[in-house]
Amino acid sequence: MTILRSVALFALAAVAEIGGAWLVWQGIREHRGLLWVGAGVVALGLYGLVATLQPDANFGRILAAYGGVFVAGSLLWGMVVDGFRPDRFDVTGALVCLVGVAVIMYAPRSA
Repeated sequence: MTILRSVALFALAAVAEIGGAWLVWQGIREHRGLLWVGAGVVALGLYGLVATLQPDANFGRILAAYGGVFVAGSLLWGMVVDGFRPDRFDVTGALVCLVGVAVIMYAPRSA
């Protein structure tokens, strides 16, 4: 159950951070206005909150692992929201990152 909770928190954090960054991008680069930027800032703050809910207490480990989730999630976001089509190298890189996440977060450790 702990791994499922952790994976769900990583997914929620990815939506908050990637979505927040996308909203800021839309507000500034696509000239949609400060309301979009403000919503993005709020979402980015929520990302920071969600990251603290991970069961592991090591900040560096959580953020390092989240980096891999961010890579894969960003490609997925681009596909769903912006019509981006990743090539085989994008997909391979994302899979390597997710394997890294699994090793960092879920490898058995001695107490």
